Amino acid sequence: MTRSRRGYVARRRRTKLRFFALGFDSNLTRTLIQHKKRALVSAHQDRDRQKINFRRLWITRINAGIRERGLLYYRYSIFINDLYNRGVLLNRKILAQIAILNKNCLYMISNEIIKKVDCKNFTGII
Repeated sequence: MTRSRRGYVARRRRTKLRFFALGFDSNLTRTLIQHKKRALVSAHQDRDRQKINFRRLWITRINAGIRERGLLYYRYSIFINDLYNRGVLLNRKILAQIAILNKNCLYMISNEIIKKVDCKNFTGII
């Protein structure tokens, strides 16, 4: 009886797996599969973590830009609340870029918001 050879599907699958796992030390297929699963899980978690870290960075930059004006009572949380109440559609990423690249623009935005909010708040007191 002649010898029958198996198909190439499994060999092609293992070759793709080894190509994915070039940096790993093992040549065992089962170990490489475990490494690949763990790497994909870590990549997913790190993408989520990166979004959180960038948001924290933007908030820090905005807060630093706001506090450079010298107003002691004005800070990030009040600024964002005033923006929201005025209906200004600027997200934190854009505000952080403005705070770094063009501080005068950030001062103008905050001055306009402070004027409108202060006038609205203090008219009822007088």
